[in-house]
Amino acid sequence: MKKLKMVIPKGRIYGNVVKLINNAGFGVELDDRIYIPRIEDSEIEGKIMKPQNIPQLVDLGSYDVGFTGYDWIVETGADAEEIMDLEFDVVRIVAAVPEELVRSDLHKKKLVVVSEYENMAKKFLDKEKYSYVFLKSYGATEVFPPDDADMIIDNISTGRTLREHNLHIIKTLLTSSTRFIANRHALKDPFKGEKIMEMKMLFQSVLDARERVMLEMNVPKDRFERIIKELPCMRSPTVAPLWGEQGYAVKIAVKRKEVAKLIPMLKKLGASDILEYEFGKVVI
Repeated sequence: MKKLKMVIPKGRIYGNVVKLINNAGFGVELDDRIYIPRIEDSEIEGKIMKPQNIPQLVDLGSYDVGFTGYDWIVETGADAEEIMDLEFDVVRIVAAVPEELVRSDLHKKKLVVVSEYENMAKKFLDKEKYSYVFLKSYGATEVFPPDDADMIIDNISTGRTLREHNLHIIKTLLTSSTRFIANRHALKDPFKGEKIMEMKMLFQSVLDARERVMLEMNVPKDRFERIIKELPCMRSPTVAPLWGEQGYAVKIAVKRKEVAKLIPMLKKLGASDILEYEFGKVVI
């Protein structure tokens, strides 16, 4: 039986990736003591690896598909095909210095620069024509300044950790999010290519569903035309007559962010018995 080999990232982005995979219906379970997850879909086998290694492993063909941050795709220079931007776990890769160096001319001294992102950091430092000594970190980069480093290049989500260490951002190098990637040769294989595109479709349906809710309401006959004109929806609303010709039951799929304004407006226009509920998937 043919199998699609999938690699899942451990660490910070693991939770959102596995939630997406499970919401899509593939069923992943992991025992904390092992790195081989149980996957309900018999056509997929998987492994848990560090996101730093995933782009190159997919590029080399060790795995057909994987999930990793865009930062590690750039850092490693891996030639994997990006299938989709999942748009979660967004971080910025920034250069930051201690407070006492913010107003100084950093070009006048030889900087000690610490980062996990060696290639990205050196490219930035060379472009800016800094004189520097580079040290590679293996986590907790923010603890180096001010005693052991003049600058760090690190990923941040809110910037809180930098502020707690009195570090100030002087440059944003890159904005990164989690990506679904594939081996280029796997995409050309009939079975694997079709399976990857099915996964993409299901992942997109889950992400679309997270942005939308279903509204269901009763609408009197004399208010129907006015209310229908005000409804935002993906397609035409679903309309069914109520028992006893009392009006209509109307269903619409709307963006979640519109609901706070939409429900009060519908109520004022005469809609009643308004229900809001979640989607599992939305296939457009």
